[in-house]
Amino acid sequence: MELLLVVVLGLLYAAGIFLILRRSMVKLLLGIMLLGNGTNILIFLLGTITKGKPPVIGPDQNVFQDIYADPIPQSLILTAIVISFALTAFAIVLLKRVYALVDSDDLDDLNTPEEEDL
Repeated sequence: MELLLVVVLGLLYAAGIFLILRRSMVKLLLGIMLLGNGTNILIFLLGTITKGKPPVIGPDQNVFQDIYADPIPQSLILTAIVISFALTAFAIVLLKRVYALVDSDDLDDLNTPEEEDL
């Protein structure tokens, strides 16, 4: 299971970096989204995948008796998903506004100022 997730993680990072290096603003946003998803899988892998019970201590116990799933990576991933959704929504609105002003999807058009003819 871990090997499959490592391969998926590598593919997500490779595709994300490839899309970030393109000249289109939409491809840049898609690359950032892929890198965010790859990072979520990385956090999930670092938290070690264990099949176990939820981390709830019974009323008659003082410590955990069985193998339990670690809730910290799961909560970090959930928080990262919410933040990446907000970032994506903001970036889509920003890209729409930039496209309306510049009338182009190319990032090089943003760097070169328009020269007025004298």
